[in-house]
Amino acid sequence: FTYSLGVGYLMVCTASYPNVLAFCFLDELQKEFIVTYDTKRISSAVRPYSFIEFDTFIQKTKQRYNSPRSLSTKINLADMQTEIKLRPPYQLSPEDLQAINGVSVRTAAKYKGIAPTQMLEPATLPGIVSCVLSVLCGGLNLLRGVHAIESILQNDDEDFNYVIAFFLGTAACLYQCYLFLYFSVWRNSKSFLAFALICLSNMYLYELRNIWQILFHVAVGAFTTLQIRLRQPLGKAPDYNV
Repeated sequence: FTYSLGVGYLMVCTASYPNVLAFCFLDELQKEFIVTYDTKRISSAVRPYSFIEFDTFIQKTKQRYNSPRSLSTKINLADMQTEIKLRPPYQLSPEDLQAINGVSVRTAAKYKGIAPTQMLEPATLPGIVSCVLSVLCGGLNLLRGVHAIESILQNDDEDFNYVIAFFLGTAACLYQCYLFLYFSVWRNSKSFLAFALICLSNMYLYELRNIWQILFHVAVGAFTTLQIRLRQPLGKAPDYNV
């Protein structure tokens, strides 16, 4: 790319494309753009659509430069070759681009999916409270599950299904916390399924818990489900398509 008079000119091409032709293409664009538009119009432009008519010249020039063999005989490359030798172009590295944009130099994350993970709206105070309560309920279920295992080891007649119910309740509570913090496909449906699992596990444990404990766990699950529903993914910015 080149830069002149506050305007940048960028060309995207394959690595095998001759450098001299690439800079000749940018040089043609630069000269034509300077002739077509004055500095005042360039400075007052807010959106790139202000120069949409220049795309006609870009397309015509691109068609000529798409056939480099025939093109090299029609233009004089000597001046550009000399300029490249005197002022060789600087090759930017990913670290240079990150430093220019104020980003710390680090290896870019590799996404295995189709697109990067979508961001959620900022967490509200009720949402944070619901997440903390879900962790608390999960911890209580885990503790009761461990005690149930100890009871089974001491008494052979204890029901092992209670252990499963406690651990399923723990998993459902922690999964609701995950759904609140991170975006996921079918996020709302998954939160309702987790809430249903919390209700079923507490119904099975009615002999080991009083009515207030059961209501507390169910209420926390319902509250967290509501907060997951209210915390929506971020919408696109107003100038997303600019």
